[in-house]
Amino acid sequence: MGLRILFMGTPEFAVPSLEQLAGWNKDAIAGVVSQPDKPQGRGRHMRETPVKRTALKHGLLVFQPAKIKSEEGERLLARLAPDLVIVVAYGQILPKWFLDFPQFGAINVHASLLPFYRGAAPLQHALLNGEKTTGITLMLMDEGMDTGPVINQMEFLIYENETAGELAARASALSADFLVRELPRYLRGDRKAVPQDSNRATYAPLLKKEEGRMQFEHSNIRLHNLVRAMNPWPTAFCTCQDQRLFVHRTYLQVDSQPSGVPGEFVGMNQDAMLVQCGTGLLALSQVQAAGKKIVSGRDFANGLRLVLGFRFSNG
Repeated sequence: MGLRILFMGTPEFAVPSLEQLAGWNKDAIAGVVSQPDKPQGRGRHMRETPVKRTALKHGLLVFQPAKIKSEEGERLLARLAPDLVIVVAYGQILPKWFLDFPQFGAINVHASLLPFYRGAAPLQHALLNGEKTTGITLMLMDEGMDTGPVINQMEFLIYENETAGELAARASALSADFLVRELPRYLRGDRKAVPQDSNRATYAPLLKKEEGRMQFEHSNIRLHNLVRAMNPWPTAFCTCQDQRLFVHRTYLQVDSQPSGVPGEFVGMNQDAMLVQCGTGLLALSQVQAAGKKIVSGRDFANGLRLVLGFRFSNG
């Protein structure tokens, strides 16, 4: 009997890895485990997870236990009897008995250069901190949170105005390529897992809505990074005329001289309104009033007939 792989993943981020794995050796995929479907949208209709849709497209067996740490999970593992488990953004913690079952262990694809940014939101925190690069880590899973030994890593650049959503899309594709390139080397024994240096670890917990609050006394660079990290969720915001204003995109206004107090509207350019920060100007290029469509910063300012000296308040 040939290699048996169990793939575990849920969101769009995991889809390219499953696609690439199916292209590499579809017959080896004994099954796919994804989180249960959830109701979405105004109609609250049940919607399949992206990984489930992809698996069904390829004719793969799909399983969606409510809890993997359960008798159902044990029966599933015994039935599929995988030699290798591959986990890409699955969304549940795997118990030790699950990790210990496969001959080749459980490989996790993590979007950071571990031990940096352990946790559920590594790309967002990399943007928040103004990192210039990030990476992908293939790791053998243990019972800790992203603490297992590293099989291999790759590093890549973060673009200047890239949002978390855009960065995740790139990281997703790069992860898939990296996985199928490194997997045969690991299975042959050419890649040996090396323990992480936990003394250097940093953490990247899930973001909360209130973390999107813009505070204009901060530098324009810090606010720009905040906006990037919060796009597409939970979205950065400030206050305009006592109403919440969501800020989807910004860029740095270069060669700018201080011309007002933090939060002050000091002018416009082709597509954005310029706002004074604690240090430098920030160009607000895409904004959205509550319940309205996303518009350019310039169109928003013209629509409200904002005058120079108007002040945006912190979120």
